[in-house]
Amino acid sequence: MNLDTKYLHLNLRSPLIVSALPLSKNLDNIRRMEEAGAGAIVLYSLFEEQLRLEQQLFDYYQAHPKATPADALALFPAQKQFHTGLQDYVSHIRRCKETVGIPIIASLNCASLGNWAEVAQSVEEAGADALELSIYHIPANMDQPSAHLEDLYLTILRMVKAVVKIPVAVKLTPYFTNLASLARRLDFAGADGLVLFNRFVQPDFDPVTLAVKSAIPFGGPSDSRLPLHWIAILCGYVKPDLAATGGIFTAEDVVKMLMVGAKVTLLASVLLERGIDYLSIIDRDLRQWMDRNDYTSVVSMQGSCDSSTPGTPAPLNARNTCGLFCQTGMGHPNKRSRLSQR
Repeated sequence: MNLDTKYLHLNLRSPLIVSALPLSKNLDNIRRMEEAGAGAIVLYSLFEEQLRLEQQLFDYYQAHPKATPADALALFPAQKQFHTGLQDYVSHIRRCKETVGIPIIASLNCASLGNWAEVAQSVEEAGADALELSIYHIPANMDQPSAHLEDLYLTILRMVKAVVKIPVAVKLTPYFTNLASLARRLDFAGADGLVLFNRFVQPDFDPVTLAVKSAIPFGGPSDSRLPLHWIAILCGYVKPDLAATGGIFTAEDVVKMLMVGAKVTLLASVLLERGIDYLSIIDRDLRQWMDRNDYTSVVSMQGSCDSSTPGTPAPLNARNTCGLFCQTGMGHPNKRSRLSQR
C-alpha cells in the first residue's frame, strides 16, 4: 500500500501530518511522531507577540545593563507566558532536523507586517524544509475595510517569498467575504500551499471570578465539513497544494479530504486527546480502508471525487448540492482544464 504524496514540493511518505502543536516542543515527541508514521511535522508556532517581547527585553537590557531578570519580569510580566524567542526556535529546528528524517515545517503566527522576512530567513537557514504562515488577525477596527485584511495576507506572503527559497504555505481562516477570490490572489502571489482552516482563539471567562479562560477547546468531527467543502470548491482552480485541518479524527476523515482534492491532512485535536501513538492507528486504518476498497495508492484517491473526472459522480459539485457551495460556477465539469489554460 503506497501512502506517498507530494506537498509543498516535498516528497512525503504519508498524507498524515502533525499540525502545529505544543507537543512538538519536545524532541522525544518528535521521534515518536516519526515512529508513528507522520509524513511531516509542523512545529509549534512562533508568535509575533513572542518576537515583540524579545525585542522589548533586548532594548530594556541594553538601556539598563545592571537590570536583573526579576526587574524585567516586573516590567514585562508577559515573559512568563512566552518562553521561546527566535533563537530558541531556530535552535529547535536544527535539533529536530538532526533527530528525524521526515520534513520539518516551521510555523510563524503573524498578526501584522512586522519583520517576517528576516524571521523567515533565519528559519530557512536553520534547516526548515518549508514554512507555514499562520496569519492571525482579528479585524475589529471598524475604520478598516475588508480589503485591508486581504492585503495583509498578500503583503506578508510576498515579503517572505521574496527572501526564502523553501516552499511557503498560508494557513487561512474561513472568515472572508470571498474566500475563493483570496485563494486565487494568494496563488498569483506565489503561495505553494493553502491550509484550510485556522481556528481563532475564542476565550471564555468565569462569570464569578471574571478570570479569562484562554485554552482552545478541542475540535470535533463536525469541524471537518468546512475544509471538506472548500477544498472541493478550490481543487483544480488554484495551483497551491491544498491541506486540510480541523475535525480529522479517523482514517475515513482522511480519505474524504483526499478524495475532494487535499494533498495532506493535518492532525491536531485527535493527537492532543488520544496521544501521539494514535497516529499509528489512523495510519493502519487508512491502509486497511484502501485495501478493502481497491486503492493501491494515495495519489489514486486524491481528487477522485472531482467533478472533472469523466463518468464519475460528483457528490460535492456546486450545482448538485442545492447551492451548498454557493453559486460560484466552480462545479463546472471542465474546471481542471480551466486551471491548465490560465
